[in-house]
Amino acid sequence: MQVLIVDDSRVILIALKKLLSDNGYEVTTAENGQEGLEALENNPACRLVISDWEMPIMSGIEFCKAVRAQDGPGYVYFILLTSRQEVENIEEGMAAGADDFISKPYNIGSVLARLRAGERILALETRDVAIFALAKLAESRDNDTGAHLERVQYYCKALCQRLATQEKFQGVVDHEYARLIFQTSPLHDIGKVGIPDAILLKPGRFTPEEFEIMKSHTTIAADTLNAALAKFPGVAFLKMAKEIAESHHEKVDGSGYPYGLKGDEIPLCGRIIAVADVYDALVSPRVYKPPMTHEEACQIIEEGRGKHFDPDIVDAFHAVGERFIEIRKRFQ
Repeated sequence: MQVLIVDDSRVILIALKKLLSDNGYEVTTAENGQEGLEALENNPACRLVISDWEMPIMSGIEFCKAVRAQDGPGYVYFILLTSRQEVENIEEGMAAGADDFISKPYNIGSVLARLRAGERILALETRDVAIFALAKLAESRDNDTGAHLERVQYYCKALCQRLATQEKFQGVVDHEYARLIFQTSPLHDIGKVGIPDAILLKPGRFTPEEFEIMKSHTTIAADTLNAALAKFPGVAFLKMAKEIAESHHEKVDGSGYPYGLKGDEIPLCGRIIAVADVYDALVSPRVYKPPMTHEEACQIIEEGRGKHFDPDIVDAFHAVGERFIEIRKRFQ
């Protein structure tokens, strides 16, 4: 397992590197948060970080916040090395996105125990891989969508990062919420596995009868995920996945499906996905239409403000429009 150690003290860097190398870890070092960021960018496979709190150029707190703000390929388990033990310091570190703390002066057992805890947490990402694989399997029945799932994931992340800065969403949209929606958004159309090919792959418009069948992909997914929730109640990612799959075609004016929910009756995750999903459909080519430009898609989403889309999320969308363009290019 690869570990990045970031500390401005050469003595600590050398001592920790020897300790971890002797225990089978592959170690990279950096002397401040800025160098740490560059090290992670150059080596995405490095997913465990031990960082000092007090450093020049970029502190451990700033480094942690920067890591959490990145669109990295996987979760980075972040441990702060600090002599600060006050409750408010721990709260500050956790708010920045730190996963654990090692007290100075450290002892060997504590360092190794915390790294092994981090390895166990990172191992849970195999669950994320399985989720994404299932979603890709469902998507494979419609070969017209390209990297749709990846784009929607990152669109949602960009929207969450913007919403988190708004007072209305304080305490609701945080790091954990953004992580969950990123993790579960690929399942939004998983119910399409239950839709016949003759309808799912039809190049033209649906008849009213066909559209009713197509709409059932929301409830097919909800029924499947409800069954999983019954077996594993309280699992947060299953709950959000069910809400997303069931509600991402609802509209805030009540004209959506499957239940005609209005406004805040629609789960927030469903309202976020609605904007991301529609935007991607608009700017993507299909056999029955050419792609729209970003500006054309923005106009349609703006026209849907308060009708199809939550106005707060439309505002967030406009604020991060450049990010959407970048994501689209990245997953072309």
